Amino acid sequence: MSRIGKKPILIPDNVEAKIDGQKVKVSGPKGELSLDVRPELLVELKEKAIYVSLGSGNEKNKALWGLTRSLIYNMVKGVAEGYVKKLEIEGVGYKASLREKDLVLNVGFTHSVVIDAPPGISFSVEKNVVGVSGADKQMVG
Repeated sequence: MSRIGKKPILIPDNVEAKIDGQKVKVSGPKGELSLDVRPELLVELKEKAIYVSLGSGNEKNKALWGLTRSLIYNMVKGVAEGYVKKLEIEGVGYKASLREKDLVLNVGFTHSVVIDAPPGISFSVEKNVVGVSGADKQMVG
């Protein structure tokens, strides 16, 4: 039995969750995310909490049970609070700057490296620290 899979996912007041068949949609102040759940797992919404349960009990499904619960929990936390990663640049002549929404890095090449901001991700630069923020934990990471 999965210890993680058994835990209910509590939904904060500022977050709205919808379950349509095997698709879970979560929306909140930081954005909207969705996840397609495998058909072997059952997802239910009861009284401001999401429950993930196991349909059939083979070993692969047990592993997917805990994973699915964690992915849905990360979605709920992301749309409520958001995720931020801070990256520090060290080195002589290394610097970062913003050009509109894109990140521009000068890291020792003869040209600048431009990183386009994916949808839902924003960059910030303070001295030598680059901040990456957004609602989707996987995209931020």
